[in-house]
Amino acid sequence: MSADTSPRPQSLMLSFLGDQVLGRGVCVYSGSVIEVFARAGVGEHATRSTLTRMTGRGLLRRQREGRRTYFGLTAHSEEILRDGERRVWGTGAVNDDWDGTWSLLGFSLPDSWQRQRHDLRAQLTWAGFGPLFNGLWIAPGEVDVSDIVAGLGLAAHVKVFRARADVGMDIAEMIDDTWDVAQLAASYREFSAHWRRCAEADAACAQDALALRLRLAADWLGVIRRDPRLPVEHLPKDWPAGPAQDLFRAVHARLDGPAKDAARRVIETVPVRPEA
Repeated sequence: MSADTSPRPQSLMLSFLGDQVLGRGVCVYSGSVIEVFARAGVGEHATRSTLTRMTGRGLLRRQREGRRTYFGLTAHSEEILRDGERRVWGTGAVNDDWDGTWSLLGFSLPDSWQRQRHDLRAQLTWAGFGPLFNGLWIAPGEVDVSDIVAGLGLAAHVKVFRARADVGMDIAEMIDDTWDVAQLAASYREFSAHWRRCAEADAACAQDALALRLRLAADWLGVIRRDPRLPVEHLPKDWPAGPAQDLFRAVHARLDGPAKDAARRVIETVPVRPEA
């Protein structure tokens, strides 16, 4: 996703929930969500549809308070948001401490299992894997995929190994064959080109800090979700992930105070009630 392309409403919703709900023990009023999303350029119909769809998928729970509807996290959405939080603020976008280990995952599924194959590939991509060969995927470092495999019911069809490359193997070439390195670099550069304008314009950043920070976080997650955190020592010397991450954190910090002020004025929450 280009930074100049509006993030999908669900991506914005996950960013909003991670920023305003995660770890706070609260549910947020639907009207507040609609107002914030309107500031970010998302219409009321799209926002309501996103809330309904995410509730149906077990990513949100409803809580009624009088005639008002509030939305809170489920265990599943909290897990997703915690993982995103770790990716953004913990591990980061630059893998400069790789120990030379690779995780290899081989799978063989019946031809009729198209949905299971699609789901497995999608989750492996998010976990940092790429297709080394047909049915054999690889990721840098030791990646625990036990929850993925168990969740999809594929334990009997998947084998996982840890490995190190032989001396003399061209790892940079293997990386280039397995992942679209050029496209990944372009995503980081597009992000930087777009958000540098905000970093250089204080007035623009202050105009609606809450909506801007929401879009900033969604844009950044959209980039790093596709990044397997490849070892930087085997990437081009001008790899743009580091500068893009520095820019993200600088703009986020600049927006932080004004965004929190706006959130206090706009966002209404209530404590989470235990579900019956």
